[in-house]
Amino acid sequence: MTRIETPFGRHSTAAEVAHGIDLAGKRVIVTGAASGIGVETARVLASIGADVTLAVRDTDAGARVAAEISASTGNRNVHVARLDLADRASIGAFIAGWTGSLHVLVNNAGVMALPDRQLTAQGCEMQFAVNHLGHFALAIGLHDALAAADGARIVAVSSSAHMLSPVVFDDLHFAFRRYDPIGAYGQSKTANILFAVAASERWAADGITANALTPGAIATNLQRHTGGMKTPPERRKTVEQGAATSVLLATSPLLVGIGGRYFVDCNEAERVTQRTEDMGGVAPYALDRANAERLWDESLRLLRS
Repeated sequence: MTRIETPFGRHSTAAEVAHGIDLAGKRVIVTGAASGIGVETARVLASIGADVTLAVRDTDAGARVAAEISASTGNRNVHVARLDLADRASIGAFIAGWTGSLHVLVNNAGVMALPDRQLTAQGCEMQFAVNHLGHFALAIGLHDALAAADGARIVAVSSSAHMLSPVVFDDLHFAFRRYDPIGAYGQSKTANILFAVAASERWAADGITANALTPGAIATNLQRHTGGMKTPPERRKTVEQGAATSVLLATSPLLVGIGGRYFVDCNEAERVTQRTEDMGGVAPYALDRANAERLWDESLRLLRS
């Protein structure tokens, strides 16, 4: 399998990646697009003609962002819909309200390093529930809309933090392990990559591909529970650079028919055999097909609970 390489790199911006691409007539959902790199991802996709829906928990904030995106891009097809990924009723309502095809689903929303163990109403650990299971339920519910697009893409925003933990199937919700805020985050980010692997396998016949990525180190409100960005300044990215890989996976002609892979700095990451200081590359357990299938089956079981 040939590793995907592009002309872009860690300093490329989302606007540079999207230059020359036309998404007129394409419908896109970006979760968590009221702040951080989700805003820039939505803005750039709108700037090249996409009909963009901001799927957000805070619809007032989403409305302000949508108005700003429309004003700056001239694209009036920027919408807001409520979506709380920890609330299954909210996910169901969002899915029920969607009609027609869906060309790109950007699973961008997330929470990081919640200081205390929190559980959803169904007893799922909150970071796993929001970062993985909520997005899994959303994608499952929107499958037919994605299939109707004939070549739809799912973009799963993961993290280099997947290096900190595999998915621990025997104790997903820290019922027995001591709760670790960063370990729980890492597990959920590994789950994002495994989802992309399984979705690409299962839905290939429907023309749906899914890829995962790390956006890099960007100072946003995602780090509000960690005391702020700890990454040295020379290794940080701007929001515009952080959104670049998401936009690449959503739009690049180099990725037509390509799925189940993990990208960093706009290029496919190399598999590594151990974690390095900079947490570069991708851990083998995050791309393992058996792990991906097991997580898919377990996620379906959790959604039935």
